[in-house]
Amino acid sequence: MEFGRISNLALRGLQFLWALLIIALVGNMIHDAIGGNPSIVNYSIFVGVFAMLSLIYLIAGSISEGLSGHPLGMVIVDAINTLLFFCGAVALSAQLRVHSCGRSVRFALNHFLIIDSMLKLSQSYVDNNSITRGSHNNTKRCHEAQAVCAFLWFGFAAFAASLVFSGLATRGSTGVRGGGLRKGGPSMSHV
Repeated sequence: MEFGRISNLALRGLQFLWALLIIALVGNMIHDAIGGNPSIVNYSIFVGVFAMLSLIYLIAGSISEGLSGHPLGMVIVDAINTLLFFCGAVALSAQLRVHSCGRSVRFALNHFLIIDSMLKLSQSYVDNNSITRGSHNNTKRCHEAQAVCAFLWFGFAAFAASLVFSGLATRGSTGVRGGGLRKGGPSMSHV
């Protein structure tokens, strides 16, 4: 196996890991929800499931070029996944507003008045944010949402890198028409 194929398979393994973690964490968030979930939570699980389903095709195409079908197929699927992960990561980041979930430090540092008041603000954030509220344990849901956000960014980076690999692989493929110079026919010196 050549280096490009091995590195592409390694990226596919990372993509599988990020998609699996996203599905597990968002599935737990959905399971623990009391009264429904915001649309970004549902979109996040869609991104994870779509990535898993498309990885069946992408891993097979990375192992054997014959299984990928058209040479641009893998580029298109990688581009769609890159776009989906980017949109999910941006939307979840915007809704979470990157804030501390609090509580884990509260018990150790409760005797400092300033830190305690900052943690009360954190708890207020956890209880009032549209993504983190709606569970019996809002702090846990907040930590899960922040982890999902990080894994969406990691998945975006992995799919963007494999998009570059897939694009470079199609440049050398015979099924994709190269741009620029014409092959065959008379050249300028024959005219």
